[in-house]
Amino acid sequence: MLMPSIFSRDLFDDMFDTRFYENSYNGLMKTDVKETENDYRLSIDLPGVKKEDLKAELKDGYLTISATVNSDNDEKDQEGRYIRRERFSGSYNRSYYVGDDITQEDIKARFENGTLTVTVPKKAPAPQIEEKKYIAIEG
Repeated sequence: MLMPSIFSRDLFDDMFDTRFYENSYNGLMKTDVKETENDYRLSIDLPGVKKEDLKAELKDGYLTISATVNSDNDEKDQEGRYIRRERFSGSYNRSYYVGDDITQEDIKARFENGTLTVTVPKKAPAPQIEEKKYIAIEG
């Protein structure tokens, strides 16, 4: 409630309570995964991220998407005094298991309007041939 208090809180304590505004980086990298006949398509929401601040890496069967963000939200009144100043700088990443048979060349990615779309082809695992191992019998 926005009422002045005599108990060590004042009007502005409530105004800057996190219930009144939401950090735009909460719930980062929300992802939709769609399966088609030939591939999987990941749609990853990255609002406020620039293409040059994105990285995609494939290692040990895991596709890792990393993003770096620097944002400033400044608001001023008519006389130029600060009412609120907020900044967020940081990086975040998310990994997706795509399988050991997928190579870097197989994966296609496109970044448009704050959404990264990644296409990962389906690959049938290579059939493993059972190798018979015999034990030598002496005698």
